[in-house]
Formats: sequence, C-alpha cells, structure tokens
Amino acid sequence: MRDEPEKGRRVLHCDMDCFYAAVHMRDDPSLRGLPVIIGGRPESRGVVAAASYEVRKFGVHSAMPSSRARRLCPDAIFIPPDFRRYSRESEKIFAIYREITPLVQAVSIDEAYLDVTDHLGEAGSATAVAKAIRRRVREERGLTVSVGVGPNRLIAKIASDFNKPDGLTVVPPGKVRTFLDPLPVRRLHGVGPATERSLAEMGLQTVADLRAVELEVLTARFGKHGRILWEFSRGIDDRPVETHSERKSLGTENTYAVDLADLAAMEAEVDRMAEEVARTLERSGLGGCTVTLKVRYADFTTVTRSRTFPVPVCDGGSIALCARDLLRRTEAPTRPVRLLGVTASNLVRERISQLPLFVYSEEGTLKG
Repeated sequence: MRDEPEKGRRVLHCDMDCFYAAVHMRDDPSLRGLPVIIGGRPESRGVVAAASYEVRKFGVHSAMPSSRARRLCPDAIFIPPDFRRYSRESEKIFAIYREITPLVQAVSIDEAYLDVTDHLGEAGSATAVAKAIRRRVREERGLTVSVGVGPNRLIAKIASDFNKPDGLTVVPPGKVRTFLDPLPVRRLHGVGPATERSLAEMGLQTVADLRAVELEVLTARFGKHGRILWEFSRGIDDRPVETHSERKSLGTENTYAVDLADLAAMEAEVDRMAEEVARTLERSGLGGCTVTLKVRYADFTTVTRSRTFPVPVCDGGSIALCARDLLRRTEAPTRPVRLLGVTASNLVRERISQLPLFVYSEEGTLKG
C-alpha cells in the first residue's frame, strides 16, 4: 500500500483572482483599488455574485444579499453581472491553457486543472510552465491567475490558494508531507463542516493528527470516506485530470459561508449556476438530457432532485427554469441552505434545436 503521492505526475491548478470583478476593473481602470461588488442592486433584493479584494475585508462575500453587503460597506460600487463578457474572457484564458497541454479540466468558468506531466516545455519544469502561464495571462489578458503546482490535483488545489492573489506555490513530491502536516484538516478536499466536527471529536485538528490515525479506525468511523481521508492526509490522490470529452456530467456547486434563508437569493444562485453550466456545455459542444439540483440544508442533510428530457438542453434559460422548479420541490423555501449545485448529465454530442421546454406563469408555477 502506497504511503506517498506518485512522483511522476505534474499537475497545475489555475485559479483566476477575483475573476468577475477583475474583468470590470481591467476594462475600467477607474475602478481599480475600489470596493467593487458584482451583483444585484441592494434595493432589488439582489445577491452578491463576486466581490473585489478591497470589499472582502469588510466581510462581504459571494451569495450574500446585496442589502447586507451595502450595510457592511456603504461605499461599495455595485455593478450588474455580465456573464457573456466573463464567458468570452474565460474562453481566451482557457485557450492559453490548451496551448500548453490538451489535458485541461475546467472546474468552473475561472478555475482549471492542467496535467503537464508530458508537456513540460524546453525547460522540462512544471514550475517554468506555471510561470509562463501567469506571465501570458497577465500580458495577453491583463488579469492575474494564482497557480498551485503539485504531484496531483489535491496538492495543486491547496497550493493555489496559498498566496492569493497573483500567487505561485510549488510543492515538490518530496515536500508533500511537510506542506500538508501543519494545515487544518478542513483544507483537505471533502472535509466539510460535518466531517471536521467528527474529526475534532476524535481530537484531530491538523493533517498531521489525521495522518497518525490507522486506516482501520478511519474506515470504522467514516466508511469508504475513511480511506479517502487516510490517503489525502498522506498526499495521495489518483484522480486524473479529465477533459470534457471524458466526463459524464458537467456541473457546479457552492458551499456558503452563511446559510441562505431567502428563496430569492437561492433562485439567484441557481440562475447563476445554470448559466455557468450552459456556458461549459456550449464550449464543449454538448447538451444534457438530465438536469439535477443538489441542496444541502443547514443540518447537512443533502437531497437531489432531477428531471430528464426527451431532447438535450444546453441553454441557460431552460436549465435555470428547470433547476428553479426542482428547488421548489425541496424544503429549501422553508429551510436554511448551506450548499446548492446544478448539474447537467446524460451528455450527448449532438444538440437538438428546440423551443423552450417549459415556461412559468406570472405566479411562478410551472406551466408545461
């Protein structure tokens, strides 16, 4: 049984810095250095989609009601989202990535894993590749990207968040244990608040604490997830970097620092995610026959609701309308929600032109 990550792989995690706000600040230099919020107006029950670093220090974060964001930062500048602009920018940035390696896995519109094991360039170095990507994004797109370099997705993902914004963190295979050991267990992929509490009950606070626990103890407590915790605490992650053509579904989800209790805020988040899924489908030339909504309540109970259509859907409007209807078929309208996700699955390459599959009445109920 291996007790360390593979040494041959070289994976990058590229995460654009404050992407939505950064695009607006690049295009309008007068906004630079100011507290910028991308989202709906406070007076119209809007929701924060993104916040610049200048406004985050006031406690503003995504998915927060705009009215509360205004109270926290009265001087904030509110700008309505322009998802078409972000999508076009994302395509140009991902084109840079794909010039480096064909193994690019889009996690979201502004985040991707790159497997550069066989694409290290003339320097033969993943660090050199990461520096080249950061330079090109800055020079060609006028934006910054933080990059983590590691022997697998787990390490690269954690590393990319270390020196944000505009950071580069490299974790060589031989330094993985030194890198992971002092970190709190919540930094590991898959350790949410519930798992963190369970680990705390076992007296485990850091990754080093977790690594000291026998596999049998973890599997007895957490089942199959116990093995994942055992492997991740040792920096072992065999998940491949998957291109879109290899994926069976495309989706996005978000865990909120503050539970969502307002249905309008939930619906705004569902709409945003639906548009993100639609853009990814468009870039991939795919359509999805099934739309799934994922909801996790404040008590960590998780439910999903799905609908399968006779023809594939690929436009944000249809996906959003479906996801909104599925949301109403959960307890979300009356229970605080800590996570929402929207996924398209049963993907097909041939997309069929179609009329909208359904519309809503003025009262908001599904008509067809």
